[in-house]
Amino acid sequence: MNRISPHARLRRRGWLTGIAALGLAGLLAGCAGGGSPAEPDGDGYTPPAKDFAAEITYGVWDQTQVDAINANIEGFNKEYPNIKVNVNVTPWGDYWTKLQTQGSSATLPDIFWMNGPNFQLYASNGMFEPITSIVDGGYITPADYPKALIDLYTLDGVSYGVPKDFDTIAVWYNKALFAKAGVEEPKAGWTWDDLQTKAKDISDALSGEGIYGIAAATDGQSGYYDTILQAGGDVISADGKTTGYGTPEAAAGIQFWTDLITSGASPNIQQLSDTPALTWFTSGKAAMFQGGSWQRTAMVQSDIKDDVQVVELPAGERQATVIHGVANVVSAKSANKQAAQALQVYLASEAAQQQQGEMGAVIPAFNGAQQAFVDSIPQYDLQVFLDAIAYSFPYPVSKNTSAWAGLEAEILLPAFNGDVPVDQANADLATKVQAALDAE
Repeated sequence: MNRISPHARLRRRGWLTGIAALGLAGLLAGCAGGGSPAEPDGDGYTPPAKDFAAEITYGVWDQTQVDAINANIEGFNKEYPNIKVNVNVTPWGDYWTKLQTQGSSATLPDIFWMNGPNFQLYASNGMFEPITSIVDGGYITPADYPKALIDLYTLDGVSYGVPKDFDTIAVWYNKALFAKAGVEEPKAGWTWDDLQTKAKDISDALSGEGIYGIAAATDGQSGYYDTILQAGGDVISADGKTTGYGTPEAAAGIQFWTDLITSGASPNIQQLSDTPALTWFTSGKAAMFQGGSWQRTAMVQSDIKDDVQVVELPAGERQATVIHGVANVVSAKSANKQAAQALQVYLASEAAQQQQGEMGAVIPAFNGAQQAFVDSIPQYDLQVFLDAIAYSFPYPVSKNTSAWAGLEAEILLPAFNGDVPVDQANADLATKVQAALDAE
């Protein structure tokens, strides 16, 4: 979704997972039915009869999507007029605290939003109904969604969430600043070396005006997760048990950003702390900004909107981007599970997903339903965010992501600024992250 509020911004940050790790696993494991993944009830899902009556709650965190959600529910009620859906919007700042309380007391919403960093913790404690019977019955086809998103919401071979939307990362750039510096604009197929050279050349040419070639991305999702993947590494293994930090590939991915900052091609960490990278870009003081699809609104609302364009991420050893998206999950303890699953199926349909895209809420996860996103701001080549699906990797998570995610900023920021050698930071992070994973 677009970064249109502080709450939305927090949802996307690589090291802000939205939950407090301390005691949460114990709280969840102690709740009724918790402690292990849920098994499908009985013979699994079958669609309700058309006159089936029930009242369910749909838990979400973004008020700006409510109009699109209500439009979806209106379509759902044409099929099931007697299933009443109450949309419960909890602001992002309170959503996870509330969900923790509901999880520990077996009072979760019947159907609700889940994100990648929190998924495994809740799934491993039996909070979600598997979508196995929905898939086996042909009501949802996993191939209709990006595989990386299906993988993100799968634990121990069992899928629990149906992807709702997604976002990928690309490089936004200012055409006017490239022209002013006499530097050729980036284009598809460019490399790390190309980006670093262009950023340095622009900084050298326009330093007298306080303009940098790039405002470095110092968060995970928009920055070092992508470059670690591009270097051929991993942040966390697919099974969530082993860290990729401590490897040469991780070091290369971290060094990419350190080099940009120490060379003067980017503002330093203190400057980026005082003024966020996005602001450096939208104020015309940085020629490039590596960011997500959700930032299209910030771009088109900025003073430089007519100078903005976007291009795919540069390749290192390979092309790569992190992909993330919200999934709809059903509570394993819902008293109205059949109705909740019927809504889960409907929200996953091409018609509902198309409607979400047309109303500008998000990039729909359903393959082929995303053209509305591309068309939403025709002056920008938003197709690059869809093309990135082909080389995307799931957002790195484990069973208790928040236990290690906060370590990244603490240890990496001094390395980005050149205050700590990258090899030292990489090794330190590997030791601490692995210890956190082992404790899971």
